[in-house]
Amino acid sequence: MKVVDMDKWKRKEHFNFFKAFDYPHFNLCANVDITAFLGYIKEKKYPFFLSSVYATYKVANHIKEFRYRIRGEQVIEHEYVDPAVTIMNDDGVFNFCTIPYEHTLSAFLQAGQQEIDKAKKNISIADEEERDDLIYMTSIPWVSFTNIMHPIHMNPVDSVPRIAWGKYFTDGDKVMLPLSIQAHHALMDGMHVGLYYEQIQAFFDHPEKYMK
Repeated sequence: MKVVDMDKWKRKEHFNFFKAFDYPHFNLCANVDITAFLGYIKEKKYPFFLSSVYATYKVANHIKEFRYRIRGEQVIEHEYVDPAVTIMNDDGVFNFCTIPYEHTLSAFLQAGQQEIDKAKKNISIADEEERDDLIYMTSIPWVSFTNIMHPIHMNPVDSVPRIAWGKYFTDGDKVMLPLSIQAHHALMDGMHVGLYYEQIQAFFDHPEKYMK
């Protein structure tokens, strides 16, 4: 973790402008093509949910703005962030689950399943209040949504990005997935989210390259 030098940061003025808003978050949603990705994980028998978490959090870690967090008057940059996901329990109630960062897919799938199994046995939605080195993620597999809004804390400042995906659907010979990004506008702009969509599409187009 390191502190961003505000005097050298080109977005200092934008940071001060947007952090003063009553609701400083913005949200973009777009459909991404997962045709190759879905075929690949089916062939390999990888679980869809954890494979999707792996793809989305790996791309987020590649873009430093997704690792920026607001702490008081400072902006800090984490070296990496872990995915904190929602999971559905057998009784239809959801729970929170944090999966540790892993460099390889096999290690991530193993760690992810272990954390999910533990979370299902220990029902709690208590936040990890001392941590902001996370990316919040959720799946809504019942709806091919076109927009979504997440609850956030206003005090203290909540600057953790949210990533959500919905029910995938066919469009001609393609399989499309609605994917939403919510972020604090003091830390990033539409350009950074656009870069995320470019990189996640490259990941989904060539899963054999990135899922190692």
